[in-house]
Amino acid sequence: MFEYLSGSLAKVGPNLAVIDCGGVGFACRTTNVTLAALERGKPAKLYTYLNIREDAMELYGFASESERSCFEMLIGVSGVGPKAALSILSSATADQLALSIITGDEKALTAAPGVGKKIAQRIILELKDKLAKGQLGATGESYGGTGVTVIPENKTSEAGAALAVLGYSAPEIAAALKGIDMESLTLEQIIKQALKRMVK
Repeated sequence: MFEYLSGSLAKVGPNLAVIDCGGVGFACRTTNVTLAALERGKPAKLYTYLNIREDAMELYGFASESERSCFEMLIGVSGVGPKAALSILSSATADQLALSIITGDEKALTAAPGVGKKIAQRIILELKDKLAKGQLGATGESYGGTGVTVIPENKTSEAGAALAVLGYSAPEIAAALKGIDMESLTLEQIIKQALKRMVK
């Protein structure tokens, strides 16, 4: 329904940012990572996700498309709700989260308040293969905003598709994959190296 909100930051609170868009204040639940990138009274743009429940409609906002993508993939995991997803993304950036999932790092996930070992294991179990193969998203992902859905044929395109899921552009993906030994490394190792470059 809403792709993003663009206006000025009117108010902040714990995991909350209110964006003034033409005199209308939109309350967005968000992460500490996004809040740290905002400044009250200054222009702000948040990529949004509208969560509709029987008793409420809640708007979530994120400073980057990759953070929103990670939020959406987290709430798609059985037993992970929006509150837990925000907690995880408040403790790690989208890149760090993806790297934790790819490498099976439970400790990085359980560092988030309210996230136990069982939930961390479920997140890794359900998302690791999908992320590695670039299969996240219900209708397929377009590589670098080209509008063309990627059908991976080799490790290079599979790694590129996985990074595209996180919202990276084609030039960013090409730069991250440049120089990586595609022949001798596994797909997981390739993505891990590329994400490490992104995190820097």
